Amino acid sequence: VVRKVDVRISLGTAALALGLIAGRLDMIAQTFLGALSDPKFVVPICCAMGFAYVLKETECDLHLVRLLTNPLRRVQSLLVPGAVLVGFVVNIPVISQTGAAVAVGSVLIPLLRAAGLSAVTSGGALLLGCSMGGELLNPGAPEYAAIGALTHTAGTASVAASVRLVLPALAAAVAVFWWLSRREKRSTADDPVEVEPPGEAVRVRLLKAAVPLLPLALLLVVGEPLRWLPIPKEWLTDKETAKLFESRLIGAAMLVGVFAASLTMLGSSEERAKCLGVGKAFFEGAGYAFKEIVALIVVAQCFGKGVELVGVGALVGHAAALGPALILPAAAILPALFAVLCGSGIASTQVLFKFFFEPAVAAGLNPVQVGSMVSLGAAAGRTMSPVAAVVLMSAKLSGADPIALVRRVAPCLCAGLLAALISAWWG
Repeated sequence: VVRKVDVRISLGTAALALGLIAGRLDMIAQTFLGALSDPKFVVPICCAMGFAYVLKETECDLHLVRLLTNPLRRVQSLLVPGAVLVGFVVNIPVISQTGAAVAVGSVLIPLLRAAGLSAVTSGGALLLGCSMGGELLNPGAPEYAAIGALTHTAGTASVAASVRLVLPALAAAVAVFWWLSRREKRSTADDPVEVEPPGEAVRVRLLKAAVPLLPLALLLVVGEPLRWLPIPKEWLTDKETAKLFESRLIGAAMLVGVFAASLTMLGSSEERAKCLGVGKAFFEGAGYAFKEIVALIVVAQCFGKGVELVGVGALVGHAAALGPALILPAAAILPALFAVLCGSGIASTQVLFKFFFEPAVAAGLNPVQVGSMVSLGAAAGRTMSPVAAVVLMSAKLSGADPIALVRRVAPCLCAGLLAALISAWWG
């Protein structure tokens, strides 16, 4: 991180070193090749990012953001917490943090800067909202693939466990961030970027604004535990691929969203011409997801396998067995530290949850709740990582320094994790 070496090179090299120490380079190679084509997270992540690119191409994401931000123009005193909440809400259907930051930042940053907020506060509000865990309220979040593989539960079960952790964390983080922003002098003199005033509120097309929420609604309706409209497994899988039904269901929901976004472009001749670019946008997004997200998960899993081979995973299990009360704090802190280094919350959850699963079961804890804590800790660590894509994008959109953004949001995220731990202990 300090020397700005590509995180995939550093994690991959460390994985090879650990494999050599353990004398099992073959296991590192097997993990690499297996993870590279693992449909449990390749399908949902690539389809979700493809959907995010289609939302951008059809401007459906902008209409959702405008719907959420237009009231903020009239309530200046609530601008800072409102900005964070807008990013959080958009990150629920758009599970890509970077994609959410791009969609929200183009509208939100000019609004915040014109109100006299500094680049650091504006970028921090964008970063905190888009990255601190909104996607954990979506059953299609890729983190839940790792949890479901061991607990054999659907993403909706993980959402139910995450709500009581994520919402207290959000409240505490927003409160601390709001307090820090009010202490800051409201001036734009330090901003090297010229910012245009936001102007009048733009007319929102409600149909376009609803499209980003469609896959989320579908997953809640057809998935566990509601199953109001159950989907036959044979529609998406056969006998050999039956275990992949949940991940394919997520991908199918995203494809339905892509089709719905395309239909919103049939109004004018100009939009119909632009509709022809939807297919290209989808596969550009899927390719970006494979390059920037799946590739990182692959090398992180190799590093995790190396950690397991040299016995560190067993040490975590022994420590948890000696002090079961330490499982939840460790499930928050260790994934956060790992995510700070690798810049990926998904990779951190994929690698570390398996180390907590058996100790949680042995201690009588709900492993799904422990998995939710791991996911929330990983999300917090990603938001504090100077190499995370969402941090770099928020810095670019706001004109702030990435390290300055990390320093601003770090105490807020620590307060949020503490609030989540208190909520888990009381529960």
